[in-house]
Amino acid sequence: MKKIWLAIIAVVVVAGAIGLVGCDSDGVNLSTENGELKINLNSQSEGIWVNGNGKVSVTPDIAMLSVGIEVQEVTVAEAQAKAAEAMDKVMDALKDEGVKEEDIQTQQFSIRKLSEWKPVYDGGEKEEIVGYRVTNIVTAKVREIETTGAVIDAVATAGGDYTRIDSIGFTVDDPVPYYEEARAQAIEYAKAKAKQLAELSDVKLGKPTYISESSYYPSPNYLRSDIALDAVPAVETSISPGELEITATIQMAFAITD
Repeated sequence: MKKIWLAIIAVVVVAGAIGLVGCDSDGVNLSTENGELKINLNSQSEGIWVNGNGKVSVTPDIAMLSVGIEVQEVTVAEAQAKAAEAMDKVMDALKDEGVKEEDIQTQQFSIRKLSEWKPVYDGGEKEEIVGYRVTNIVTAKVREIETTGAVIDAVATAGGDYTRIDSIGFTVDDPVPYYEEARAQAIEYAKAKAKQLAELSDVKLGKPTYISESSYYPSPNYLRSDIALDAVPAVETSISPGELEITATIQMAFAITD
């Protein structure tokens, strides 16, 4: 019993010492052999640690449109009826331009009361309802990105004065191949860096003992739309998708051999 308590006290003391010097407790292995406590301080931080970065520029192949209608009338019934009619036309326009039904998703729907504070006889103010606003916005995925301008124009024409075109974003349908390319670049860069460090330090580079990856793929970069809707466009709206960057970062540790 005394030996057990001494072993526990020893573990506590060692753990405290490790904390003081900043070692990771994951690198401490405790075991018993012939009734004796053995402590192995194998720190994973040993070896050569490097980071590698990879980056791939991608031309987007999908446009994401945030479009819909907004109607304001004196009563809810009037606002809702006109909104429904206008939204049906917008949906038909999207489908006529080749946007599939499964690529159209409701993003926002709301009915809001509009009120004003007006003075009353006793010098105070009273809230008075002046109307209702119905907003219906959808996200439309345009897979034929070169038709984006035509889709926007069709929506503006269909929705008329009730049209809202909030934003446009660009993305790629299948980012996996670009991730793989960026990852391969990052690993090659990490290996080259580790090799150089080993040569400069006059040590022999061993096999990797640790590999960790973090990748970054930007979500669609939505831009606020400044398209004027007071008249039907005379020519097709010009849209430029630009480029996206997909990046990967690799962290690797290599053993140092004799």
